[in-house]
Amino acid sequence: MPVTVRYFPRVDYPPCWQAMKDFTEQRDRDTGDELWVLEHPPVYTLGQAGKPEHVLNAGEIPVVNSDRGGQVTYHGPGQTVIYLMLDIKRLGLGSRGLVSAIELGIIDFLDSHGIDAANRNDAPGVYVNGAKIASLGLRIRRGASYHGLAINRDMDLSPWQRINPCGHVGQPMTTLSEQGVVLDRHTMEQQLVTLLAKRLGLMPRTAPAPDWYNDISEFPPAQHSPAP
Repeated sequence: MPVTVRYFPRVDYPPCWQAMKDFTEQRDRDTGDELWVLEHPPVYTLGQAGKPEHVLNAGEIPVVNSDRGGQVTYHGPGQTVIYLMLDIKRLGLGSRGLVSAIELGIIDFLDSHGIDAANRNDAPGVYVNGAKIASLGLRIRRGASYHGLAINRDMDLSPWQRINPCGHVGQPMTTLSEQGVVLDRHTMEQQLVTLLAKRLGLMPRTAPAPDWYNDISEFPPAQHSPAP
């Protein structure tokens, strides 16, 4: 089954989130699946059940209350985010099957570069020697998914020290570069998308950015929660 893959240089979180919601609300049984591959400027996001106390010191970084699952996470330069707009009913996946496929796709990618990684039953994501290298947060609505995964390429890890990552106190974080993998962003993202799509039973087809991205100035300013 084909999946449309759109690559973006960098996108502010609020308009991207709104576009994901719009896409999911407007899709029907014939709407094709899409992956959006991008990077966000610095932002903390809290999931639906997110506890503000897990944001220890946001400082100048905005905090956005999101509708994904999970607790608090960080997005910023040097991290690749992939949002998965998938009709999981059509793919024959439940929510647990979707999470497993995503985690295994990331593990396949890391394994292809000689990194021994694993997932955990008690905390979604992918870990290398106990340090988290990739985070997951999803929303299922009307039989379809949005939000997705974030994998740390070569980023400043200090903002992670100002939160309890995904609600886990003292959770260490790591990056591809720390694990000795140095790839240009485009190559890394293409490799990951290929292996992720394979785990999901999808055939990736690249397409240009959609109209909402070209018209991004039409979105209202971001509404940020006060920093704790």
